[in-house]
Amino acid sequence: MTPRIPLVIDTDTAADDCFALMIGLTDPRADLRAITMVAGNVGFEQQVENAFLTLEVVGRRADVAVHLGARQPLEREWASATDVHGDGVGGQRREGTETSSSEPAEEALVRLAKEHAGELKIVAIGPLTNIALAVKRDPEFAANIAELVIMGGSINARGNITAAAEYNIYVDPEAAQIVLDAGFRSVRFVTWDPLSLRDAVFDAAMIDRIRALGTRRSAFFVTANQKTFDFDVAVGVGGSIHCDSLSVLVALEPSLVLEENGYFVAVELQGELTRGATVFDWRAVAPPANATAIESIDRERFVDAMLGMLAAD
Repeated sequence: MTPRIPLVIDTDTAADDCFALMIGLTDPRADLRAITMVAGNVGFEQQVENAFLTLEVVGRRADVAVHLGARQPLEREWASATDVHGDGVGGQRREGTETSSSEPAEEALVRLAKEHAGELKIVAIGPLTNIALAVKRDPEFAANIAELVIMGGSINARGNITAAAEYNIYVDPEAAQIVLDAGFRSVRFVTWDPLSLRDAVFDAAMIDRIRALGTRRSAFFVTANQKTFDFDVAVGVGGSIHCDSLSVLVALEPSLVLEENGYFVAVELQGELTRGATVFDWRAVAPPANATAIESIDRERFVDAMLGMLAAD
């Protein structure tokens, strides 16, 4: 039997973050060691509730610890995405009363990195504040992580919260730069554009397929996803975008990736119009790569994996 992958998902749980957690909680390849919460999509307490609701939906209410992390970015004011996600779950509420761990997220990250040195994978699907705090807390943290998958940024400077910046990086660009400077063994970006906008969009026909599955998971998905779907369609995307789910899947199934390339990546911290933009240096004279960008995935296998997860009860 192939050993399961020790995994942490760092999240600002709303809509697709919930579905990403569902993958981490149910995929037989994943040994989800912790869920760490970071300020991002919706109000912090709502994000925590959404994480516990997701645990409940997949029947793992008390199985995985939820650790509370940064409630604010390192240097900036928090920027909400409630206009995109609403409360993140379409008004659904949990029945259980489980509570979060007393161990803060950054401490849990450092501890787990030591316990699983060279094996732990972290999938960061929110702002990178918790990861930066763990880097600052332990100089060996980055070296202990086998792989850091980041959902964030765009190769071509196309943003979704400003003209130039993708939301996760925009919320805490200083944290993102700390992470990029930390010397992780492997940093892999699942970018907003072009990857997610091309390969991770679920249109109305796909949502109908999910609804027709008739399971608790699929019903949860459709309700939690509706606000985001409506927003994304209204701004011309053509459906809801599932880049967070894709991020967890590429950490568990590397063969899902058809093409990725190394880049030197930096974050714009000062620009009046470009704060939070990710700069992927494509030049032949660029500095040595500090990350890779996943540029193409097997869309059919991604869809099959999502449908398979949501079809189970």
